[in-house]
Amino acid sequence: MDAAVNLSRNQRPLYLQIKNILKDRILHGVYPIESNIPSEPQLEHEFNVSKITVRNAIKELCQEGYLEKGSGKGTKVIRNTTTSKLSTWKRFTELLVEEGHQIQKELLQVEVIQTEEGTEPHRLFGEQCVRIERLYRLNDVPYIHYMHYLTMRIGDIEQSDLNAQSLYGWLEEQEITLAKYRDHFAVAFAPPLVEEKLRVQEKTPLLKRLRYSYDETGDVIEYSEGYYNTEMQNYVVNYNV
Repeated sequence: MDAAVNLSRNQRPLYLQIKNILKDRILHGVYPIESNIPSEPQLEHEFNVSKITVRNAIKELCQEGYLEKGSGKGTKVIRNTTTSKLSTWKRFTELLVEEGHQIQKELLQVEVIQTEEGTEPHRLFGEQCVRIERLYRLNDVPYIHYMHYLTMRIGDIEQSDLNAQSLYGWLEEQEITLAKYRDHFAVAFAPPLVEEKLRVQEKTPLLKRLRYSYDETGDVIEYSEGYYNTEMQNYVVNYNV
C-alpha cells in the first residue's frame, strides 16, 4: 500500500478508522494469513498519523484476535475471518480469501440522487436516497458490480469514509444496527454501463443479487443490486452446522 490514504477528519477517532481499514484488508486477503502487515513507520506514512495512533489500531486488532505482535518479528495476521452479526454462515468474500484469492474494492461514486417513480429505491426511500457504486475485482479482474441505495436517515457520507472500508462496517460505526437481511437471486442481463465495467460481452447472463437490509425496527436501511460474473467464480454459501 504505497498511496496515501485520506482519513475522515470528523469526530471518529483516527485509530478506529485505521483499525477498520486494516481489518478490511485482512478480510479481503490483502494481508494474507501468516504474513506480516506493513511496519508501524510504513503505516504512519501511509495514513499520515502519529506512532501512538497506529499502535492503538494494531492493539485493538490484536485484542480481537486478527493480529499477533512478535518481538522483533513484526506483526503477523493470525485470523482472516469474522463472525457475521447477520448470519450463521461465512461471508462469500471470506470463502474466496480462504481459497487464496484477493479481493480489491474500488469506490466509484457516492451521491444523493432523485429516485425515479416506479423504481425500488423510490418505493423504499421516497424521492431522495444515497447511492453508492462500487466495483470488486477478483485477483485484479472485475468480478462484481454493486449499486447500494440507502435511506437519507443515515446522514452525510464522506467519500473518504468508504474508500478503504466496507459499507456495513461504516454503518456499525454510526451505531446503525442491521438486524437481518433478505437476498433475492436471479439470472439477468446487466445494464450496458455495468457490462462495460465488468468487461463482459453484451447480453451475457450474470447472477443478479438483490439485498434488503433491515434495522431492529424492521425498516429498510439499505437496498442493493449486485451483478456477479460467475464465469470467473461461482457464488458460494457455506452453511455451518
